[in-house]
Amino acid sequence: MSDVYEYATIRVIPRVERGELVNAGVIVYCQPAGYLCAKVELDVVRVRALDPEIDAEGVRHALDAYEMACGEQAGPLSAESLGSRFRWLTAPRSTIVQTGPVHAGLTGDPATELERLFDRLVRTPTRS
Repeated sequence: MSDVYEYATIRVIPRVERGELVNAGVIVYCQPAGYLCAKVELDVVRVRALDPEIDAEGVRHALDAYEMACGEQAGPLSAESLGSRFRWLTAPRSTIVQTGPVHAGLTGDPATELERLFDRLVRTPTRS
């Protein structure tokens, strides 16, 4: 059985005015499964190629907030439904860390889908 899920990439845009970005995570929401999870990984070398002076620790902190907002220790978002959290996390913003557009798909296992999307959209491809 497949359920509808939604996802967005989490992007680092070191210099917003230039529009250059590095995908640093994925957030997946599947309402029928009661699933909301984000996975992040900052490739500092790639980000520093776009802005050598970026505050990498500040970016890591902002990325970690996405993972925390999805979990049980969601801080100010803990009283919100998973759907409300997802909408808040994926709302457009013009900061260094932001999400891309929301996309939808079908999955029988949202956790496996998160891993697949993370491997495909975030991890640096290896060359053979």
